[in-house]
Amino acid sequence: MTIEQEIVANCACLKVRMAARAVTRAYDSALRPIGLRATQLSMLVAIAIDGAISIAALASFLGMDRTTLTRNLRPLEKEGLVSVGPEGWRRSRTLEITRKGRSRLREALPLWERAQDALRQKLGDQAWVGVRDSLDRLIWTARSTSLDEASPQRSATPRLQIADQKMPKHHSG
Repeated sequence: MTIEQEIVANCACLKVRMAARAVTRAYDSALRPIGLRATQLSMLVAIAIDGAISIAALASFLGMDRTTLTRNLRPLEKEGLVSVGPEGWRRSRTLEITRKGRSRLREALPLWERAQDALRQKLGDQAWVGVRDSLDRLIWTARSTSLDEASPQRSATPRLQIADQKMPKHHSG
């Protein structure tokens, strides 16, 4: 096997990105009737959990850099689904979901549920739970472990610290 074939067959990053694109396309297709993309729904849901969140906290939660997040929030803000507060302490800005945003979220939920159920049915319940649990572990591991530590030549870059080192728990479903 060539190194290229080895990478295609075994690279976690490549496999996860391929899976993410395929899953995103399915959810985007389901959400198209209401003019939302899966990434936008994810942001709306994350903001709606508490009603308001700082851009920095949302970026951390979603695993995105602030610049990309800010760029991705613009269409939601322009459409009036979220509002961005003025700069506060340490240039922090707070995001809030608007009434219009909550209404769009309510419209999106049945479409999301159909996409979720279709994927779950195709995988089967046991595989569904296994995939979800494996992805949770992968996210937690990637966030809490510097990949440089696995390398014999350690980087001079300090290990990134994440706020919550606990393994995520979730409910069935």
